Amino acid sequence: MAEAAQVFVATGKRKTSVARVRMKPGDGKITVNEQPMEEYFGGLETSKLIIKQPLEITNTLGRYDITVTIRGGGKVGGASAIRHGITRALMLADPGFRTPLKRAGFVTRDSRIKERKKYGQRGARARFQFSKR
Repeated sequence: MAEAAQVFVATGKRKTSVARVRMKPGDGKITVNEQPMEEYFGGLETSKLIIKQPLEITNTLGRYDITVTIRGGGKVGGASAIRHGITRALMLADPGFRTPLKRAGFVTRDSRIKERKKYGQRGARARFQFSKR
């Protein structure tokens, strides 16, 4: 009976995007929502670079096949969520990766989200114009 390849599963978050990342040893294919990463992100080169950052820092680019399911948010927030998920999966694969990833700032979840609109106002902080007379 052959032993199954080890799969590392992690969740990454950013804004309203949630990325479920499955990482297993392979030849470096990255699939997002059942599409190749290049097809999913199209011409957004910066998003593709953001996703590859943790792999480049740990010198594991091309060593793992990564399958991502992403829900919510847009393309840029999604790319950052994927980066966070890949970072967490890499730390599961090798706890020694934590130090360089932490130094790069990828371990901490970026908690910045849109501020809610308040009642009696035009926006989160914008007010209606005040007229004295």
